[in-house]
Formats: sequence, structure tokens, C-alpha cells
Amino acid sequence: MSEIDGVCDLLHNMSTTADSNNKSNICANCGKEGTNVTNTCNKCKGVLYCNAACKKKHRQKHKKDCEKRVTELHDEQLFKQPPPAEDCPICFLRIPVLNTGSVYYVCCGKMICTGCVYAPLYDSQGNEVDNEKCPFCRTPHPDTEEEHVKRLKKRVEANDGQAFFTLGSYYRDGLFGLPQDYDKALELFHRAAELGNADAYGCIGNVYENGEGIVVDKKKAKHYYELGAMGGDVAARYNLGLEEEDAGNIDKAIKHFMIAVRCGDNQSLEMVKEFYANGNATKEDYTKALQSYQIYLDEIKSDQRDQAAAVREDCRYY
Repeated sequence: MSEIDGVCDLLHNMSTTADSNNKSNICANCGKEGTNVTNTCNKCKGVLYCNAACKKKHRQKHKKDCEKRVTELHDEQLFKQPPPAEDCPICFLRIPVLNTGSVYYVCCGKMICTGCVYAPLYDSQGNEVDNEKCPFCRTPHPDTEEEHVKRLKKRVEANDGQAFFTLGSYYRDGLFGLPQDYDKALELFHRAAELGNADAYGCIGNVYENGEGIVVDKKKAKHYYELGAMGGDVAARYNLGLEEEDAGNIDKAIKHFMIAVRCGDNQSLEMVKEFYANGNATKEDYTKALQSYQIYLDEIKSDQRDQAAAVREDCRYY
């Protein structure tokens, strides 16, 4: 069963449970009524049949309505606002959406905001403090790339989705002493996605979009972008917005960009601004986008994070 089929099942069950307690089921083909009429349409889950034969006979009559309902269910799920990123486990503020706003620690598997990463390394005057340890579990930082990768693989063995995603990124780009291996990267991204890492779905979409080691497949790329977007990957959501714009589906494009803005994506805010400038978005759309983005900025702002942005180091093993 695909992820979308699972969503359809859930929505159908929620909408029909109450009704089924109050009336008998009716076969959409022959009209037979009774509690034994429980054979549902495999796709939309919206009609019932008394048996497989009736389902087959009614297939052509039901096809158009079925496809329409499946599309509606899919869009309902796709355009839901995903949950925000997790809070930093130290300061309990929302983790920024940009990669530069947080660090993944291979010692404990925690994603920590840069404000908490760098705050222990500097005193109130900005002087560096000799304290090269994880700010959460206090494990000393690895000294070499080899040690860093060794710890990361231990997190992989513990079924840490972020670890699978990070290791996949290393193989994709040939980082930290690992060879560039697109097949290995794709395998790791799939495993990360299975463990709930939405960014991994977005990376799989990129693989199919750009043909990284495989044949370009736009249909698969969109499928994985959608899965990533529903899980909260703003880059995947932004890509979907661009695709809908290219296809001339401006309303859907705006929906994607507005959702991404509420998640903190500045690129999507710029797209809404551009749409407003060329008349494809209303003043109300742009105002809502600005307000949503400001709410996001207020949620992630702290003095520690501002200070960290000024002293952030680019080469460090965690």
C-alpha cells in the first residue's frame, strides 16, 4: 500500500464510522442493503459493494467520480500545514529552517540550534572558551573525519533517521573521506524517509529531478517532493510551487508557497512577493505571507543565535 493509499484509508474511516453505526450499507451496483455490504472501492474508499463481482460491474460507471475523489483526498492531505520543526532540546526554541541554523550531533543524535552550539564556546566578552564538547551530552568532539563517520555509523545502527540522511548526503557529495556513491546515497535516503525524515524524501525527489546516477523521472520526482512537503520539508514544498507555476497552476503554486512561508522559507516569501507584483497574488496574500514569516522569525529569534551567526565556524566535526 502506498503512502497516499494509507491517507485515503484514514480519511475514509474517519468520515464513515459514525454513519455506519446508524444505517445499513448499500451496494453501489445492485442496491442490496445490509451489514454484509462492506467491500469498498480500492481507490477512493467512498462506495460499498456486496461482493467483488458488483465492484467489477460498477467500475466504469464509478471511474470518473472515483478519480475526482482520489484527487480531492490527495490535495486535502498535500495542502495541510505540516507541523513545525522540533524545538532545540537545550533552549526549547523552534529550530530554524535553514541548515545553517542548527547542527546535528553524531554523539547523541540531537539537532541543536547554533545559538546553543556556540554559546558555551564564548564568554560574555566574546572570548573563546576551551570547551570542545557537545552542548547536550558533553561528549568531546571527534578529532578526525574518520572518528566523526564512525560515530555517525553508530547512530545509523541505532536506526536514527537523521543519521541515515546525513550519511546519505556524505555519499552523495563525497564528503568526510567517503567516496561519491549515488546508489549508496539513494539507498540511505530511502531508509531515512522510512524512519520519518522528510528531508530525505526531498533529496530523493532531487535525485530523480536531476538524474543523479539514475535516469531522470519527473513523475517520481514530484511524488517524492509531495511526500517531503507533507512531512515538512520546505525545499520540497518550494520545488512543488515552482512546478505548479511552470504548469500554469498559479492557485496551487501560491498554496505551496504560502505553506512554505509559514514554515519559515524566505524563498517562498519572495515568490509570493513576485506573484503580487505581477498580479497573480492579491495584496491580502502578500500581507498574510509577511505576517506568517514575521511570526516564524519571532519564534526562532534569540540573542544567543544572533551572536552565533557572527562567530559561526564552518569546519568543525560534531
